[in-house]
Amino acid sequence: MKKVEPLTENLSKLLAAAAMCVSAAACSQIPWNSDPGSARNEETSPAAAPAVSAPAPAAVAASAAAPAPAPVALLPAARPTPVVPVPPVVTPQETKEPEPAHSIDLARPADDLWDRIRKGFAMADLESPLVGVRERWYASQPEYLKRMIERSKLYLYYIVEEVEKRGMPTEIALLPMVESAFNPMAYSRSHASGLWQFIPSTGKTFKLSQNWWADSRRDVIASTNAALDYLQALYELHGDWHLALASYNYGENGVARAIERNRARGLPTDYLSLKMPPETRGYVPKLQALKNIILNPEAFGASFEPIPNEPYFVTVPTPSAIDIRLAATFAEMSVDELIALNPALNRPMISGPHTQTLVLPADRVDAFQRNIDAYDQPLTSWQPYTMKGGDSLDRLAAKHAIALSKLKLANGITSRTRVGPGFQLLLPLKGSGVGAQPLPAVFRPPVHSAPRRGGLVHVVRKGETLYGISRRYRVSTDSLLRWNHVGVLTTGQRLIIYRARAKARKPVNPVKISAAQPKQNVVASLLPAGQQ
Repeated sequence: MKKVEPLTENLSKLLAAAAMCVSAAACSQIPWNSDPGSARNEETSPAAAPAVSAPAPAAVAASAAAPAPAPVALLPAARPTPVVPVPPVVTPQETKEPEPAHSIDLARPADDLWDRIRKGFAMADLESPLVGVRERWYASQPEYLKRMIERSKLYLYYIVEEVEKRGMPTEIALLPMVESAFNPMAYSRSHASGLWQFIPSTGKTFKLSQNWWADSRRDVIASTNAALDYLQALYELHGDWHLALASYNYGENGVARAIERNRARGLPTDYLSLKMPPETRGYVPKLQALKNIILNPEAFGASFEPIPNEPYFVTVPTPSAIDIRLAATFAEMSVDELIALNPALNRPMISGPHTQTLVLPADRVDAFQRNIDAYDQPLTSWQPYTMKGGDSLDRLAAKHAIALSKLKLANGITSRTRVGPGFQLLLPLKGSGVGAQPLPAVFRPPVHSAPRRGGLVHVVRKGETLYGISRRYRVSTDSLLRWNHVGVLTTGQRLIIYRARAKARKPVNPVKISAAQPKQNVVASLLPAGQQ
């Protein structure tokens, strides 16, 4: 917004001219119209200038009959004060942004959630060449954009609701696109997790519990509320959304140091002027690019299917313990669909003090309640067990009629896990038959090591097993588990395999992954390089 000259300057000129009045004729030349926009109107629209009317005959006669005024000392003749055009005062509320290409009726409630989001955009636009770079990247990755938008449909309504309740701009609802590509299982090398990518320490600060049963950093509801709390606090600290976002990515202390460095040198302290790591300098441009694409998808060759502007999910109370697979059966949905709404779970059984509610699609609640009320069998096939001296995993697996590999999968055990007395794990209940059933996915994501050159993606074919794939590529099943977020293999699933340890006997249509992978926000869906 342009800087507006103060009105007092124009008024002082008017008063100075009034002091020099010595006759009605002289005073008639003074621009008495105090409307600050009048001068601008006269300049731009001459026809709109007010006409100076002649005095009425009665007024002239009265003037002639009046006694002559006392002599006054005349000031030296002065040149007429020029009329300086003053632009109109525009308040922030009156500032008009250019109309977006996507037409939006602001007065009509939105049926499409995208329109509701567009209406709520309120952040200042960021002008940076990096925005164009990110726009071109997203436009060149239509499949990636499509997958991300498809995932967002489950969570976006809830996030928009919470953002609007707090009076925040709806650009904030798009931040999980930048952080995790709306993948709630996203896990970075810095151990950040979930839609909003909380590292463990920040998660604990915002009361996101991380225990054997569940990791609330991946809980959609809990992590969203924590992220918005954090962002609000950062905005109150800086009074600027761009700096608040930079602090969310870089840390408030890092941004504070960058601001102090610039202040000490007499330099500007806005987002674009600060010296910050490349990831942080590119962070807000990513969000701006996504905003621009959502405002005008046609210009970027993109399309956004409407999302109903209504809740997608609700929460329901759970029994003290219930198998995830059984809960999915009661809700008449797949296990994968259930996990997508309850990604915080670490175990194949819902239990513990932090898992007392279950998130379900709004249209599945009735079926869940009806089926669970009619079920008269045990709700869980598992029991918690604490290992004692003399216990071993292979003996426990044999005793409970479950394959050792399945027991490890159910408990997230890899070659790096220290197992011994005091270690807690889940064992099948006798007679449950769970040992003969496929397991749900292992929910705890792997810790990503430093990127290696020559990574491959193996596309799972029908009938393949982890053991068979590990033999094909001459790697251990533990390595496959550590590199990937896997449990039950499904046809078409992608597994990452590193050439440093993987010398394929007969690679099955491997797809190369570039070594230049992003430093942060590594998503568990194993996206190609740069697609964060």
